[in-house]
Amino acid sequence: MSYATAFSRAPDGIHAREVLVEAHLANGLPSFALVGLPEAAVREARDRVRAALINSGFSFPQRRITVGLAPADLPKDGSRFDLSIALAVLAAQGDVPRERLAEIEAIGELGLSGELRPVAGVLPAALAASRKRRILLVPTANGGEAALVRGARVRCGGNLAEVTAWLNGHCELPEARPHTLLTAIDPPDLAEVRGQLQARRALEIAAAGGHHLLMIGAPGTGKTMLAMRLPGILPPLTEEEALESASVASLRGEAPDPGRLGCRPFRSPHHSASAVALVGGGTPPMPGEISLAHHGVLFLDELPEWRRSALEALREPLENGRIAIARAGRRAEFPARFQLVAAMNPCPCGYAGDESGRCLCPPPKIRAYRAKVSGPLLDRIDLQVELRRLPAHELASEARGEGSAAVRERVLAARRRQIERQGIPNAALESRRLGEVASLSSRERELLARAVERLALSSRGVQRVLRVARTIADLEAADAIAGKHLAEALHYRLPPAVAG
Repeated sequence: MSYATAFSRAPDGIHAREVLVEAHLANGLPSFALVGLPEAAVREARDRVRAALINSGFSFPQRRITVGLAPADLPKDGSRFDLSIALAVLAAQGDVPRERLAEIEAIGELGLSGELRPVAGVLPAALAASRKRRILLVPTANGGEAALVRGARVRCGGNLAEVTAWLNGHCELPEARPHTLLTAIDPPDLAEVRGQLQARRALEIAAAGGHHLLMIGAPGTGKTMLAMRLPGILPPLTEEEALESASVASLRGEAPDPGRLGCRPFRSPHHSASAVALVGGGTPPMPGEISLAHHGVLFLDELPEWRRSALEALREPLENGRIAIARAGRRAEFPARFQLVAAMNPCPCGYAGDESGRCLCPPPKIRAYRAKVSGPLLDRIDLQVELRRLPAHELASEARGEGSAAVRERVLAARRRQIERQGIPNAALESRRLGEVASLSSRERELLARAVERLALSSRGVQRVLRVARTIADLEAADAIAGKHLAEALHYRLPPAVAG
């Protein structure tokens, strides 16, 4: 029978959908038809496969060849199907056993010489193949990435001849092993940040509850230093979270580093980035910076300098933890449960409110500058803190502040209380559960009511205040939210003009 099948995987958002590769050889004029919504790079596989077969010592069938990629309504792009197409054609003409192809999935690009070249998005394919209990066959360069999935059976091949010899039982292909990191990288330490006690406190609260944070201050007050030290006090990633985060990076061709697999990602795109670069897009849809920061930190410096369209695109993922990208004929959904840390100057020159009096920006210009960040976006940021320029004696002092290790211990203890109580961090609490977890006494409810009237808080703002108050209580190991916890949480909702 001149018919054979092989299995491969096509990216579908962060997941990898199974693709059945069918090859049929029929009598007639020699031709090679590829069907199943192949895009340009997939259609070019016909020429790569033909040259790779010939240069690997096989005869290319001079028959009418039809290769189908099912499901037919799923667009196929990239060169990842080359290896599975070649194996299906070889099995159809009897050069490799058909029954062996039923137990493997193959991914890889073929060079004209038969060499196997790496492709992007191997980690999601390894996760899916492991669930199906199939062996995943990948190029050698992708082996370390695929082997990160615990329990996955991954074999690595350097060229098509090696793979076919293994399928025929003539040799063994090496099992993939994750790469090892030779040198560990220590995260920056909070002890290096001088002063700014209120900002350090806000950073600790943000880490404990997973809250978003905005820092407003003049240049050189330590906003970027504080943001870069947030990952060092966050809880380590679980294995599931680490694989999810690494899977997004894999789709972008960024091979995950096994030595940092448990570390939270930290992404800091430049403010000139477009909305597509920030939230994702393109054809085919690819994840953006917010998805690459999944389970980690997204730092946006110079917040008012960002394009308005890019900032407004953050609204949905800040609420839902995911982003849906729709393009003509394609739709993809990527995870985006990141922790936003933003920084901005108080005015265009950067020195409004500075004791030196160097700011000459008129009030209308300051208001216009701050208005570049919309109210709905600010409403989604739980903590807003103002940083002041340190006095000369503090700058000259050699005294070091509290280090990341001590802060991390408090953060971990508070996060454990949240997980034991509700299974998720406080920032991710749904509205219906918030009333149970963050119940208030009559005195605290009265305080909250006065604050709502004075600050004109929205319903969303009230909920975020309650989540922050619950986190502050968790840091103190308190069972209930007290008035001081609520007052501190409300203080972080004050706009700079009021807070100053």
